[in-house]
Amino acid sequence: MPPRPLLLDVSLWSANLVNIAADVQSVLPFADSFHLDVADGHFAPTLLFFPDLVAAIRRITTKALHVHLMVSDPVALVDSFIEAGADLISVHVEAETASSALKRIAHARRKAGVALLLGSPVDLLRDHLSNIDTVIALGTHVGIKGVDLAPQACGRLRAIRNLIDPNPQIRLYADGGIREHTVPQLRKAGADAIVPGSLIFNSPDRARTYEWLKTL
Repeated sequence: MPPRPLLLDVSLWSANLVNIAADVQSVLPFADSFHLDVADGHFAPTLLFFPDLVAAIRRITTKALHVHLMVSDPVALVDSFIEAGADLISVHVEAETASSALKRIAHARRKAGVALLLGSPVDLLRDHLSNIDTVIALGTHVGIKGVDLAPQACGRLRAIRNLIDPNPQIRLYADGGIREHTVPQLRKAGADAIVPGSLIFNSPDRARTYEWLKTL
């Protein structure tokens, strides 16, 4: 089976947070969806996006909004992001309440995903592959941006690809270390989608970058 077209889940962490509405509008032609990292300062060493912001972005675009809950207790937050208008919500398999959060997402009839930390065994995904739409494979340590792709990232991506291949509905997202020189490697390793931030926002020619990515 030929690979599916590469999807661009553009990370708004790389947007101008002072004028995020303008940046959302400026990259609309180059995004299949928007990726919103939510971090609690505990599971991930930073504090990031909140439901009211997601609701505000929901009002200015019809593009799918993908909320990535990098939090210790996703079930405590998931309803707020469902109400805010998230189309897809991914939770970390390492979180104790991941299974309960996935059930809440399914009950709300939103798309659900699971995410895996760079240092976690791939087999942790095995019990979560029914009734999900995406797997996010982190290629860098959680909650840190602007760093290079970890050496083991592509090997882990291949292992996850092999694990999920019996479930053709699941798309595999590569998140972290998304650079011009790493995207071809990630695509070859099995990524269906990438989470680009600066690669899109800082490109001197976004249309050309977008067209090149879509050829991979």
